Formats: sequence, structure tokens, C-alpha cells
Amino acid sequence: MFILQSEYDSAGDQQQAIDVLVKQIEEGQERCVLLGVTGSGKTFAMAKIIERMQLPTLILSHNKTLARQIWQEMSGLFPDNSVEYFVSYYDYYQPEAYIPGRDLYIDKELQMNERIEQERFSTVASLVSRPDVVTIGTVSAIYGLNPPEVFQQNHLRLHVGQTADPQDVVRSLVELQYRRTTREITRGDVRLRGEVLDVWMPSRDDPIRVKFGWEGIERIQVCEAVSWEPLDEFEEAWIHPREFYMTSEDRFNQALEDIEAELDNRLDWFESKDRGLEAHRLEQRTRFDLEMLDEVGSCKGVENYSMHFDGRSRGERSYCLLDFFANNAEQFHGGSDRYLVIMDESHVTLPQVGGMYGGDFSRKKNLVDHGFRLPSAYDNRPLRIDEFQTLVPRMVYVSATPGERELRHLVEVTGQDVPAGLLHVGGGGGASKPEGGIRETKQSMEELLENIEGIAKMEIRPTGLLDPEIEVRSTEGQVQDLLSEIGDRVSRDERVLVTVMTIKFAEEVAEYLEGMGVKAHYLHSEIDTLERTEIIKALRLGLIDVIVGINLLREGLDIPEVSLVAIFDADKQGFLRNERSLLQTIGRASRNVNGSVILYADSVSPSMEAAISQTVRRRGLQGEHNEKNGIIPKTIQKALPVMGAEIEDLVSGVAGRGSEGGKRMVAKPPGKKGLEGLAKRFGLGAGVWNNSGSVLENVSQPEWTGEEDIDIDDDGEADIVSRLEMEMRQAADRLEFERAAELRDRIYRIGNTTN
Repeated sequence: MFILQSEYDSAGDQQQAIDVLVKQIEEGQERCVLLGVTGSGKTFAMAKIIERMQLPTLILSHNKTLARQIWQEMSGLFPDNSVEYFVSYYDYYQPEAYIPGRDLYIDKELQMNERIEQERFSTVASLVSRPDVVTIGTVSAIYGLNPPEVFQQNHLRLHVGQTADPQDVVRSLVELQYRRTTREITRGDVRLRGEVLDVWMPSRDDPIRVKFGWEGIERIQVCEAVSWEPLDEFEEAWIHPREFYMTSEDRFNQALEDIEAELDNRLDWFESKDRGLEAHRLEQRTRFDLEMLDEVGSCKGVENYSMHFDGRSRGERSYCLLDFFANNAEQFHGGSDRYLVIMDESHVTLPQVGGMYGGDFSRKKNLVDHGFRLPSAYDNRPLRIDEFQTLVPRMVYVSATPGERELRHLVEVTGQDVPAGLLHVGGGGGASKPEGGIRETKQSMEELLENIEGIAKMEIRPTGLLDPEIEVRSTEGQVQDLLSEIGDRVSRDERVLVTVMTIKFAEEVAEYLEGMGVKAHYLHSEIDTLERTEIIKALRLGLIDVIVGINLLREGLDIPEVSLVAIFDADKQGFLRNERSLLQTIGRASRNVNGSVILYADSVSPSMEAAISQTVRRRGLQGEHNEKNGIIPKTIQKALPVMGAEIEDLVSGVAGRGSEGGKRMVAKPPGKKGLEGLAKRFGLGAGVWNNSGSVLENVSQPEWTGEEDIDIDDDGEADIVSRLEMEMRQAADRLEFERAAELRDRIYRIGNTTN
């Protein structure tokens, strides 16, 4: 059961909007629209809808930073439920591509965020094991995953209170290719001694100990690898296979045959077209991949053959996160369509979802046409927009500035006449052109909204805050002018957001401000996902006073301490400076009673004029409401965050919660990657964040604190020291020098304790 816990309740016009949406969903309306101005409490309204509907819910966002913020808020509103985070685990991804005009082949490059992978694992683990799941995700949700059944078959879930026989658990682990032993265990081993089962997953630094009692599993612990002292305790553990990628031998062999058959057909086609170069190129590459698959079970770019390994037909979509929601709904809620999707900032997110397939297809077409990949590479793809819309049984579009596509959906499902401004807008994420290539004159957003019924609106802020005052200033001397404004805000302990057009300019402005003594930092897409969240936390805490960004300082960013938003190049027409973008950016200053916006421009563009007009109208509407109800505007009060709060668990291999609210252990992927530089640069804290290195390096291994409490006789000391020395040498042989140094220090501490 979803139970919302909050110190406050609905206010302003939240309740009427929630009632409208719940009524529409219960009556079977497939698409709904919530228009909520910045600061009106859209996230709280989402939570109230989830509580009223009691359905597993996927909240889609268009970027990782906003998704993380929503995750933090939902975790606080639903502390006893499973609130998960599912985004792309790539911090950097350069896909394989070929540019025919330059005869340039670009190989795939990527940088994987291993902590995010743990959270993705936790998401699917929750969806197959408990009914009360809220997942905050990005467009990554439409990319391929294994089917829910395959995930369950290839992972073993153990939890406290589970009725299980130790021998049966061992047999299950052996099926996952773990080696059974009766001696000292290493990674990939399992050992049963009486009622104590020890398992060491290849991805973890420390083994797991499972203790059985008369009723089943009593305790699950992570232990120190040499002394077996308990380091942490969990409610449940998900044990992955000894080898991460598993498929049946028959399916694997059949896939190799299918790949070879497809290769022969494609070679014949190239030869028939007298394209010997492409045929040679394809044969060399594919034969090499087949040899690698046969010898080691994998190859570079193995995902391009996923159709064959999955046993899918050409054109058939792969499984994705939506299938896990359907599985969860059928298992726990009485039907595969008993789940809800909420699309936050839909005016950006829906076009993003719709554009993924087209971009992927265009890139792969060049690879296939010129002999770099087999045609089956097309089927390693995201969902098409029509597939996505078909899979989603009910969806609520949420935005302060709803887009034409969402409004067109609402009009169609409710049987209304399509307004003139929506006549030539595609319903699924693309736009169709009218005959002759002429398009109707575009209406303003206000005009469109007046002609559509059924939109749930939240235009009154419970806090009484007015939309910010807007001032247009010349671009001449804009950075120096901004510097003086920043000084005024810093003196009042307030924060500043600056939005620019390019990554380079963002970095240059941030560096200039730093040189002038301002605590500034840039924020853009090249920064690590979790580091972005920590930068925003640092701004709220006052460790940073100014953030300079591009497109990340728009939709949904909730920082009550910000009283000034500065927009450079405000009159440049385009995506980053259209009516919706300007309104969203202006909204970042609407959570502070002193909120104001400076538009640096040398002229007033139509987008600026429309955005200013809407802001003035809403400011007047809120002012009338305040006067009528005796409301005095006040800055939103929001609890300050804790630096590194989520990271400490992630680096220890903990993500999500078990069904009873206890810790869930997931595998810690090998390797560590810290949030380099940020802590040292700003001196962020004296605890987890200190000047000795990155946050992850400081907390990646549990502190050993128990030597002084252990009585060790001479024989016991010699035995433990001997085993520690052996493990230290093994770690050094594996080139794990940090682990070796840690064990060396432990040996010294034991010697000092017993002397």
C-alpha cells in the first residue's frame, strides 16, 4: 500500500486538480494533462495521485538531474515504499557510426557509471518482488532489457524470514555456475557448513554469510574476507550469476547459426549489387565476432546481435522497463494494465521519447548500408513512439507549459474538436505537414489552452509567491553587471542561477566569477550524473553561490534559495530561447520571495514578449488570490540536503529497500570512480567530503573498528595475521594495491592492539 507521509496537505488549487485527474483516470481516460506553474507543488500532486490510485507508477523525466531531484522528494514522501531510480548508466557514450561523405568510421566509446547500474538493478528487483513501487526514470526506460521471467530465473533472491533449505539454496547457486567448496572460498565460490552458507559474488569485495534457523533464513550479513567479522546486515540479497551474461547452450548455439545464415544472405546481396568492398568488410568483421563468441562467449558490439540471442523476429521490439511494470501489475494488482505513467515536463520528454528511434535508425542505416553491421543491428533499438504509446495504459502529462502533442492527445481521447493550432501536429511525438507544405499560423500557448477542455490546472501557489519581476538589460558589459548583482544576493545569503548558450561559455563565465572571488561552478551534460546532484546540494548549502548552466537550469529544478536568474542571449530565437524555455527558466526564481530575473538582450524577441506577458498575467492572478485570502508570500521552506547521503550506500552495494523496509544488498560492480575534484575545489565538509580525495574513495570500504574489542590470544593472533598476510599478497598479485595497503594497515593495528 502506498502511504504518503507529509507535514502538510493540499493547498491552493492543488486539491481540485488532483480530484479532476483521479476522476479522469478512474473513468478510463487514457491521457490526461496537468498544467502546474512553477512552485505550485506538481511533485506533491503526483504523490497524492499515486496514493489515491494505489498503482505502481513510472515517473518519466527528460534529464538525470531532475530525475534525481524527484527521486529525493518522492523518497521523503513515501518512506515506507520502494522508490527507485532508473536512468542510463553511461556518463559518456559515443555510439558506433560511419560518415560516408568523409569515409570516416567512428568506433564506440563509453564510460559506465557503476553506481547507477546498482540502482537500475534495484529497480527491476523491486518490480518483480513487491507491489508498492514508484520508479523515477528517463528515456532509458524505452531501451532493451531482459524479460522479467529471465531476470528472475537468472538471479537468486534471499531474504530474512524466507522458508528455505540450505541444500536447496546451494543447488540454486550451482545452477548459477557458482563453484561449491569446503575450503577457503574466493570470488565465485559457495560453501555450506551446517546452517551457515557463505557466498562470494565476483562483483563484491567481501563475501556474504547467510545463517539458517528452524524457520528458514535468520540473518544475511556481509563479512570481512579474512576474519569473517560482520561488516553490515541486510534484509534481502539479490545474488547474480557467477557469469553476468547467461543464456542456454541451445539458444546460444542457435544464435550463432542464425548470425551465420544472415551473413551469407547479406553477402549474396552485396555481391549481386557489385559491392565487393562492403561484402569483404562485413565478412571480416562478422567472422571475427563469431570466432570471439565461440571462444569466449562474447564480443565487442555483441548487443548488435541481440535479436538472435533473444530469439526475436525482424522488427519485433525488445523487452523494456514497461514490461516489468506490466508484470508487476499482473502479479500484484490484478491486471497487466494496472499501472500508471506520469510524464514530467512532458513538453520536453515526449519529443525526446519520440526522437530516440529515428536517431538510432539513421545512424545504423549508414553502418548497415556500408557493410559495418548486419541488418539485425536495426533490432537492437529503443521503442518507436507508437510502440511506447501502445504499451502505456494510462498517462498523465505534467508541465507548466504543455506542448502541442500532449494537448492533441487530450483532445483526441476526449472527442473534442481539434483547435486550429493543433491541426497539423502529430499525435505521437512527430509533426506532420499539411498538404502543399503550408502550416497554419501557430497560436500562442495561452490561446491554445483557452480552446481545450479537461486540463487540470494549478496556477495558484500555496506559498503565495508571485512570479518574479523581469528586467531586460543590454548585453554590453553584461558579465560585470551580473557580478554586482551576485554580490548583492550573496550578502543576503541567497543564490544565483546563470543560463548561457554553450558549454564553453558556461565554463568561461564560471571561471571568471571564481577569479573574482565568487564561489561559482558550471553545470552541463558532461558532468557525472550523481556529481550534478551533489553540485546542486552544494548550492543549497551555500558551499557554492552561483551555478552557470545551459539546458539543465530549466524544467523542475527546485532550489528555494535562488533569488536571481540571469539569462544571457535572451533574444536569440531557437529551442533554448523559445517561449516555453524562457518561461521554464524564469520559473526557477519563483520559489523565493525576492525572486527576480534579468534578461540580457539587445532587442525584445517574440518569445521574450510572450513569456513576459504570461509572467505578468500570472503575477496578477496570484496577487489577487493573496489579497482576497490574506496571504503573505513567503519563501518555500525545504529541508537542506546532506552531501553524499545516497552515495555512501551505493558504493557499498546497497540500493533500494526490502519489502519490510530493511537494506537491500545488490552487487557492487568491480572498479571505483570518484567525484574527482569537486570536494577539493570547494572544501565540501569535514566528514565524508574531505581534502584527502574523492568522496567515493573515502567511503568505498567499511571502516574497521572492532580490533580493540576482540580478545586475541597469541595463537589466534598469529593465525589471523598469517591469513591477513596471505590475503595481502594475493591482493597485490591481483594489482589491487589499495586492498593490499588496507590489509597491511590492519596487520599493524592488530600488532599494536595486542602489544
